[in-house]
Amino acid sequence: MEIYIVRHGQTIWNASGLLQGSADIELNEWGRELAGKTGMELEDVHFDKIYSSPLIRAYETACLIRGHRNIEIIRDERLCELCFGENEGKNFKELLKDTSNDFHYFFDRPQLYKAPKGGESFEQISIRAKEFMEEIVEPQKNEFERIMIVGHGALNKAIMRHIRKNEISEYWSGGLQKNCSVSIVNLTDNGYHIIEEVKLFY
Repeated sequence: MEIYIVRHGQTIWNASGLLQGSADIELNEWGRELAGKTGMELEDVHFDKIYSSPLIRAYETACLIRGHRNIEIIRDERLCELCFGENEGKNFKELLKDTSNDFHYFFDRPQLYKAPKGGESFEQISIRAKEFMEEIVEPQKNEFERIMIVGHGALNKAIMRHIRKNEISEYWSGGLQKNCSVSIVNLTDNGYHIIEEVKLFY
């Protein structure tokens, strides 16, 4: 079974450089255009099911990629983005520069990152991504030809961490997906095989 792991389209906070995690921020017009173009390129690719984060930016992306096709979209709370707690809505670049805030470790040394007040750690998001893959995706590997998962930057890397079985220090291996970027993975009885990690269809 092939698995297409998609990051949502651009949002109004992405464009403004603001950190969004569990905040339910909608797509902007460019984000909708990217999702629509991705959907047109994938129009002839068969998907048995689409799984989506319940956050509007991911769900709308899933709907736009699906287009007029009759494909079920199933929302799952485990596919929500990493919660950044009290850092939500703050300027992304300023947080990275602030050495008094653990967020400055987020990309360069993720093993040192600690969840802010009200937020989640890499360990926590990895647990729910692993549960989703083991409970929902993997039991269907011989039932479907292809599925899609529409999620978020950190969430999708948690899925890839489960696939690779790597450490948190290697969390960002392969790089952060761009908006509407797709990672394509094959799952068989022999396990996972990464086909392509940063595929763009626009």
